[in-house]
Amino acid sequence: MNPSTPVNTGRFTGTLYFPGDPGFEEACFGRVFNHRRPSDRRPAAVLEAASEQDVVEGVRLAVERGWQVSVRSGGHSWAVWSVRGDALLIDLGNFRELAYDPVTGIATVTPSVKGGDELNPYLGGFGRFFNGGHCPSVGIGGFLLQGGQGWNARGWGWAAENVVALDVVTAEGELVRADETHHSDLFWAARGAGPGFFGVVTRFHLRTLPLPGHLAHTVHAYPLDLFDEVMTWLHGMHHTVSELVEIVAVTQTLPDRDERVLLVTGLSMTDTPEQADEALAPLHACPYADRALFRVEARPTTLAEQIEAQRVANPEGHRYFVDNAWLTGPAEEVVPAMRTVYTGLPTPQSFTIWFSMAPLRRPADMAFSLQSEIYCASYVVHDEPGRDAELRAWLDGAMAELEPVTAGQYLGDSDFTVRQLKFMGDEQWRRLQEIRAVRDPKGLFAGYLSAGTVTNTNHWER
Repeated sequence: MNPSTPVNTGRFTGTLYFPGDPGFEEACFGRVFNHRRPSDRRPAAVLEAASEQDVVEGVRLAVERGWQVSVRSGGHSWAVWSVRGDALLIDLGNFRELAYDPVTGIATVTPSVKGGDELNPYLGGFGRFFNGGHCPSVGIGGFLLQGGQGWNARGWGWAAENVVALDVVTAEGELVRADETHHSDLFWAARGAGPGFFGVVTRFHLRTLPLPGHLAHTVHAYPLDLFDEVMTWLHGMHHTVSELVEIVAVTQTLPDRDERVLLVTGLSMTDTPEQADEALAPLHACPYADRALFRVEARPTTLAEQIEAQRVANPEGHRYFVDNAWLTGPAEEVVPAMRTVYTGLPTPQSFTIWFSMAPLRRPADMAFSLQSEIYCASYVVHDEPGRDAELRAWLDGAMAELEPVTAGQYLGDSDFTVRQLKFMGDEQWRRLQEIRAVRDPKGLFAGYLSAGTVTNTNHWER
């Protein structure tokens, strides 16, 4: 079919945009979180789907036109992988549904629903919770497809492990329900394949958790000249802390201070203040606590308060460069390798996180399969386009210093157009390729956005 052939717009309840149409550019980029947008990619068309049937018809239209398909749920992909040349971008932003079954505790949610801004406030009315992404405007779609490193992942596991079923539009334009016993290959692949998944998820069916009865947080703020000492101590003890505590160390500039500081934080998700005090006590025992700039210890907090803090730390309307690494090795090797990415951040808004996953637990059998006890991610945040090249070079150099202690990377904070490392186990990677060959033999779905062939390897180990 000639691409210029008019489309029967009555086919969709949503809106279909072509290049040159009023609103096309807004449809391409209006919901993209990162204001550093690509200048060299434009889709063949954008479908702002308003229903599940729109998604089905969109996939069928792409097959008819000979286009590939890309998908946008929340718009938080740092590389904007949803915007692809010669592809139909199916944007799910206007397709938003939430439901909860109090008998089963299962929530049914469309991919563009925001975990912090929408899903958890909704579930809170039922006394329930879902361990979605920390930044509240992150849609659950891409987050879950990439594994789902959400609230207290070290204790509660990966959010994708709480997916009990999903509804998927396949490369044949068929809508199917995938779970452990039906279309189990799709169910396995969807939980970790990320943008390499070969289908469009229209609904996730999620196991929810009881809302913790008492949240409390500890924050120790240290000057950066104590970075080596504090991080060496944390490296040696974080595996001993209760699994009810999320442990994060972050270097950032606080709103009320001009200096950049190292924050060692613990968020306990318990039922009583006594449980919180006990769970957080190991963090209070830091031998450098008396040299902290300030200390908050086991202070009661709320999920809403924590979500708002995340919103402030991840400001909208800015340009972002982001990269990450799973770190492994003894403190005497890991801590010096981290020094630049933590203490040399190039803009006041930038921050770097150290996220504990210890003691490491084996995830469910799913495509997501690579992790280590320490996750490190750096977010270079700015609003000066003229500094893009300088800031990209800084981040590349800082991440290169981490390579001797890097096991791989996490899809959620990666940009394969710049750097791709190992992100999946070798066996899982082979299995994913085998399933894709069967499910999408013609390559309808655009897959990973990369400057070259995706190999799932660390380049220094080849």
